[in-house]
Amino acid sequence: MASLIDIRRRLRSVKSTQQITKAMKMVAAAKLRRAQDRVVGARPYAKQLSHVLASVMAEAGAETQPLLAEREEKKVIVVVIAGDRGLCGAFNTNVNRAAQHLLTGHPGWTDVRILPIGRKAVDFWRRRRIPLTEKTYPGLFTDLRYAHAREIAGFLAGEFLAGRADAVYVVVNEFRSVLSQVVQTSRLLPLAPEGAASPKPSAEGAAAAKGAAGAPVEYIYEPDARTILGWLLPRYLEFTVYRALAESAAAEMGAKMTAMDSASKNAGELIDKLTLTYNRARQARITKELIEIVSGAAALE
Repeated sequence: MASLIDIRRRLRSVKSTQQITKAMKMVAAAKLRRAQDRVVGARPYAKQLSHVLASVMAEAGAETQPLLAEREEKKVIVVVIAGDRGLCGAFNTNVNRAAQHLLTGHPGWTDVRILPIGRKAVDFWRRRRIPLTEKTYPGLFTDLRYAHAREIAGFLAGEFLAGRADAVYVVVNEFRSVLSQVVQTSRLLPLAPEGAASPKPSAEGAAAAKGAAGAPVEYIYEPDARTILGWLLPRYLEFTVYRALAESAAAEMGAKMTAMDSASKNAGELIDKLTLTYNRARQARITKELIEIVSGAAALE
């Protein structure tokens, strides 16, 4: 059995660790509130932007837009978005594992590059044989801004338009709740806005809509729909990247908060066990000393 000094030292160490985990949980909770507000505010904007883009595409046509061009996928860039730090459970491991599964599931990709975002993603993929892009983004989540999304989107669009990439995929943790972060894999380029592929309503459908809701809405485009579409597509790509970064930031704080809460509870249970062990050892020591005193007194009689 360990001595009282060893148990006392271990008890102080666990209590100090519990204080640290509780403090980290509080910090993660404060950051999560801001990150969650940013994600919740971005979702309605993304939905409305997709609706506007689909309307403009229906008027202008998508045949002449290079960001919408479908090509055979040979040269591919995979954007892997992880966190900057650990102590957040399986958050970083899950996204890196999902990226590996994506690569193994597409043997037809002959030229694959990884664009890692977050220090954990950069450190992980630097140790692999798959080449990285010329740009990496460690430490981005210490001060996340829209300018970061604009820079990343500009780089990806440049690679796609120059023919150095036939498609771009993104692997990211999507924020669902504090206890739920789901890894999502989606294609980023060529762009495919939600609702853009829906067919135009038939004459009967248009007449029914007109009879049910009044006169149909007719938009006036200035300068013209094709020019507006050419301006909207890069903005849509930027916001899609920004939304993925915001989702990952909120998911990381949620995972860290959950992990630190679990660590604090485990530390509390260990403190209770160590306290019980310490009290038993102390009681056994006192009992032994009493027996020695009684035995010595009896021997003197």
